[in-house]
Formats: sequence, C-alpha cells, structure tokens
Amino acid sequence: MQQVYTPPPKGGLLSFPKLKFTGNGGSYFGILIVNALLCAITLGIYYPWARAKKLEFLYSSTELEDSPFVFSGTGYEMFKGFIKAVGILAVFFIIEALLARAMLIPVAAVVYLAFILLIVPFAIHGAMRYRWSRTSWRGIRFGYRGNRGELMKLFVKEFFLTIITAGIYGSWMLMNLRNYIIGNIRFGSGEFKYKGDGWEFFVLNIKGYFLTIITLGIYGFWWQANMFRYYIDNMTLSNNGKTFTFRSTATGGQFAGLILLNLLIVVFTLGIGFAWAEVRTFKFVCDHIEIEGDVVLDELQQTEEEYTNAMGDDLADALDLNLV
Repeated sequence: MQQVYTPPPKGGLLSFPKLKFTGNGGSYFGILIVNALLCAITLGIYYPWARAKKLEFLYSSTELEDSPFVFSGTGYEMFKGFIKAVGILAVFFIIEALLARAMLIPVAAVVYLAFILLIVPFAIHGAMRYRWSRTSWRGIRFGYRGNRGELMKLFVKEFFLTIITAGIYGSWMLMNLRNYIIGNIRFGSGEFKYKGDGWEFFVLNIKGYFLTIITLGIYGFWWQANMFRYYIDNMTLSNNGKTFTFRSTATGGQFAGLILLNLLIVVFTLGIGFAWAEVRTFKFVCDHIEIEGDVVLDELQQTEEEYTNAMGDDLADALDLNLV
C-alpha cells in the first residue's frame, strides 16, 4: 500500500510525533476467533494466513502522527516460510529421537546445542529481514541490514560466556544482541541505534529480583516498568544529522493497573476477554512512549529493498524468539 505524505504546515508551536493505538477489542476478537476456527478446520494449514491477518490489524491500528503503519507481508509468503521451518524442525526432532533411541544421549546433547547455536541467530536474522522489509509508514519502508555471519559469531560468543558464568553474563548478552540488532534497523534513510549497557541492566535486574522477593511480588510491577524504561530510553533514530530520542513515561503503579485488570478481564470472561486485554496492552505501550528531537519525518528517503523470504520469521515464531 502506497501512502501519500502531506507535510505539516510550517510555523506554529513545536510538536513531536506521537504514537497511538486505535484498535478495539471487538474487532481484534473477531479476527482471532475467525483465525482459530479456520486453523482448526484446516488442521493448522491456515496458520500463516492467520498470522498475516493479525499483523495487518495490529500494524494498521498503530499510528505515528495520525498515519498508520502498514504490514505488506502475505499469508502465502508466510506459508512458504512455514513449510521450510516445519521441515527444518521436523528433521531436527527426528534426529534427536533416533539418537535417544540408540542411547546416544551425549551425542544428542551435542546435536541439540549445535542446533540452538545455529538456528537461533539464523531465525532472528531472517525474521528481522522479512518483518522490517514488509513494514512501512507513509510509503517509507523499514529494513534490517545486519549480517547473518556477524550475528552468528556474536550469538555464539555471548551464549558461551553466559553458560560459563552460570547465567550471570546474560544481561551483557541481551544488551549486546540488542545493540547489534537495533543498530542495523533502518526507517528509510533513518538509522536506529541502541546503547544498552550490560552492567546497568544487570544491576537493574538484581535490584528488581531481590526487591520483588522482599515485597512478596509487589515490586515486580516496578521492576517491569524499569525494564520497559531501559529498553525504550536507550533507543534513538537519526537522519541527516538530526536525532529522535525515545522515552518511557510508564510507572510501576500504571503497570500494576494494566496487568491486574488484564488478569481480571481474562479470568472472569473465561479467556474470551483476551483480545480486549491485548488491545489494552498495545494501547498502554503506545501511550507511554514519548518521542522528542529534531528529525523531520518528511526528509526520510526510501532506501530499503524488499525481502519476501519469511522462513526466518516463521522459525522465530515457532521458537518464540522476541528480542526486539
């Protein structure tokens, strides 16, 4: 879908772009229930089209400066990727089953570790390339310029450092991966950057962990708000020497209200209210992200190529990977 960008009028008060989620629970519920029924009728074959329908709704309901984002991926593209992803996973599980039946447990463990080390960065890279290539706003396409080999080397190094430190290095691993991945995302000619620090994130989580235990779980809402703030506040977008900075305004009390009410909605509707709970979450996220800076959005140029191979995205979905 090509959208026409109308520049804002010159002069007047300085205003910053705003994110807004306009979707409603009723429409989202309709999409989810139809998707579920068609997936059941087709024994899961419809799943790629179901994902495409869901993403189309979520993207079109998310607006920046009153213009919606567009997801142009198709169910057919995702279906082709889905078949490839299922084939790869099926071969892996068959090999693991054969090794286990032959009592070659150490070999099965080595194969499992090698698979994780290879498939996770492969899936992340492919998912980033496909999903961002199929995302646009006012006709300007997003893109991902990371190198698969570089990401694999980074992931293997960070993974082993996390293993040999009994998980302590996990905060550095997550931040280094986010720095690399987000640093390679483009919004047309605009470049995203992320400057997360492993030590800061480690301290944030250690504090959150112990305070959550001491307060019998109550501090967990503030812990989540602090993590959300750290994810958002360290991100910038630059173009032509100008920069946007992102800032979270969400508090622990607001997170508590969101999560507890969502839980009540889902429980007391026996799960039917899940769509409304998700919509409340999307709206909450958009309402609590502020964008400040001097980037002029109409100066963004189309620079990113299309990429239609959805296998990485389907693998990431199957492995439940969500780094960004």
